[in-house]
Amino acid sequence: MSPRKLALTGALVALAWVLPATAQQSQPASCLPQGMFGQMQYQSVEQHPDGRVTFRLCAPAAQEVSVTSSDIANAIPPGAGQPMTKDESGLWSATTPVPIAPDNYRYNFQVDGARVPDPLATTFSRERTGINSTVNIEGPEGAFQTYNPEVPHGMVSHIEYWSDAIDAKREAYVYTPPGYMNGSESYPVLYLVHGIGDSSDSWTQVGHANYILDNLLAEGSAEEMIVVMPFSHTPDRPGLDVLDNRDFGNDLHEDLIPYIDSHFRTIADTSHRAMAGLSMGGAHTIRWGLTRPDVFSEIGIFSMGLGLGPDDIANYTNENHAALARSAEEMDLVYLAMGTEDFLYGTVAPTRAMFDEAGIEHIYNESGGGHTWINWRRYLHDFLPRLFQD
Repeated sequence: MSPRKLALTGALVALAWVLPATAQQSQPASCLPQGMFGQMQYQSVEQHPDGRVTFRLCAPAAQEVSVTSSDIANAIPPGAGQPMTKDESGLWSATTPVPIAPDNYRYNFQVDGARVPDPLATTFSRERTGINSTVNIEGPEGAFQTYNPEVPHGMVSHIEYWSDAIDAKREAYVYTPPGYMNGSESYPVLYLVHGIGDSSDSWTQVGHANYILDNLLAEGSAEEMIVVMPFSHTPDRPGLDVLDNRDFGNDLHEDLIPYIDSHFRTIADTSHRAMAGLSMGGAHTIRWGLTRPDVFSEIGIFSMGLGLGPDDIANYTNENHAALARSAEEMDLVYLAMGTEDFLYGTVAPTRAMFDEAGIEHIYNESGGGHTWINWRRYLHDFLPRLFQD
């Protein structure tokens, strides 16, 4: 090859290297990971000093994206959520117009009509169907339900058991207090039930019941206890009433409680056993806890009452007249909590009137707010120190 052709070939090769690099530099970098072991290089949830929060999602091919949350109604519109905008790299973002109060929240993204959990989230919460990303917004107001590295922590175990009562495999999460694994002491037990849209992990993953109790124990404000968080839905069948679910009651009393007493170090008597629940879990507590003073000595009802139907209270009291009379004599604690903006607030008065008619003394905690985990975490925080007191 002549020197002239050789020089031309070299120039063309050099140009071939330079042009792609130049073209690449003129194009915006993609938010997608680059290279075989590339990682996402953005922060999906950023808390700003003023309390507002920015959400981000890398989705270059998406046409419409929004951030959604059922827990942050003051900052993210319910339903469709808050629309996000896309930059040249394909990264979508949206900043809440107002601060988000320190607490634990569920959120997801809506991508071209599909619900998508945050791929960069590190904590998640199941619902009855589907999954949520969760984020803890830091601040002193939410410290009561936040992991604190300075205090001892209990352990949360996932158990599976067979229910002969309903002929199905069942599951529950079980909190055991700090020191349980290396000790020999036996403990009282709280059965803590989730609501209609949630799952057995909801009281820990979004409700932070374990952190709430860890922090209370470190303060010396509550008694050490085991907390059992069952899956409160049962297999569908014709005529099943999710609020008056006898399948759940039968499973609880015939299978779950005996399983816990035989597999954990429990104080297996009535005075050391309690039940509480939120929403549907509160309905379960009214029906399968308050009416069983032979099993439970203390109950807590969060955001639920009787009186949804015209004959609801009459049917309940007629069916459980003898049990309610015994509860009036023997129950150590009946606790009811409700927010004034809760859509079930109207059930408070008839439920309390029923308690009074039956002679059941009770503690009533009325808060602001609605049917939300923000309230339920605080109700639990108020309820736990009342349990198993001499």
